[in-house]
Amino acid sequence: MQRRGGLLGRALSVAALVTLAAVPLHAAGFSIFEQGSKAMGMAGAFTAQADDPSMLFFNAGGLAFVDKTDFSVGATWIRSTKADFQGAAPFPGPSYSAKQETLSEFPPHAYWVQPLTNNWKFGLGIETPFGLTTSWENPDQFAGRFLSTKASLQAFDINPTLGWQITPTFGIGVGGIVRVSKVELNRHIAAINPFTLQAADVGRLNLTSDYTKDSYGFNIGILHRWNESFSWGLSYRSAIKVDYEGDARVTQISSGNPVFDAAVGAQIPFGKSLPVKTKIDYPAEASFGLAFALTRNLLLETDVDWTGWSDFKTVPIDFTGGAGNSLPDTSLPQDWKDVYSYRAGLRWTTSPASQWRFGLVYDKTPQPEEGVSPLLPDSDRTGYCIGYGHTQ
Repeated sequence: MQRRGGLLGRALSVAALVTLAAVPLHAAGFSIFEQGSKAMGMAGAFTAQADDPSMLFFNAGGLAFVDKTDFSVGATWIRSTKADFQGAAPFPGPSYSAKQETLSEFPPHAYWVQPLTNNWKFGLGIETPFGLTTSWENPDQFAGRFLSTKASLQAFDINPTLGWQITPTFGIGVGGIVRVSKVELNRHIAAINPFTLQAADVGRLNLTSDYTKDSYGFNIGILHRWNESFSWGLSYRSAIKVDYEGDARVTQISSGNPVFDAAVGAQIPFGKSLPVKTKIDYPAEASFGLAFALTRNLLLETDVDWTGWSDFKTVPIDFTGGAGNSLPDTSLPQDWKDVYSYRAGLRWTTSPASQWRFGLVYDKTPQPEEGVSPLLPDSDRTGYCIGYGHTQ
């Protein structure tokens, strides 16, 4: 047991020596704010409008003004979200570079809304507000492989909501959230080869959780349509802590030296299903929006969004299998910070059946510069959006 601990302890020290600088293209952490096509056309500046079924995500207060049954179904194609790594001294060196595999994902969303009485309304949303896949090209040669070769997060919310129209111009919505999610984390394990006194790849670690079933939160929204020229809205979605349980498996990598491989095989439980636990603290989110009718056909909205990423402090990996069926526990520090994003959208109604939408967004990364790593590389983002809607 003592030799095993020493071998793995040196492996962790080797991983810590990998010094890299990331230049990522994706921001907002692993939040996916794009949960409705109409709102996306205005860069997500939708809190003070909330006038289609995606209100269940952007501002539940809009549900209070629903006067007929309606539904919408869609998906967001997220592509070309990647990061590049440039090496730094002392290792792997300034000449080293690596690329993240191009992301191509289709997180879905679906909404249904229904009046119950003149003042009470019901809605059901299925949303994917968080998600991530970070996978690196040529993982066996990637300099950051002892930290991460792939990180994948899948999450969707089931969101029943009740709306109450308190006055003809003021409404409130309150909903519950059931979050169903799973994670996958892959990396290499290293050890010092006593024959070469150099670090060697000895295993590929794959950690996959089961889908969670008992993670709950809530959302609440207010919408005040002051008059035909001005409205404001406020929306809040709670933080949710999700505990994951699953299994990890380590596949041995041959060094070509049978004596060294046998020694490593005696200390690491290769090929076994290793029970493991981890957790993710998903942040709370809040949005405040103001909408102004500039003319009969032009509407401008400005939103400020806050995300409480300071809850995301660490990703613990705790092996629970006991002696001979586990690895040392680890903790991946994150220490993210709360951030704001700023959105502006313009809606131009060209006919009773047609609208053009334009938007701008500045999204601040929650990740401190010193915390950028191969696991969740992130950066600031400026976005430009355009959309078109047509109704029959």
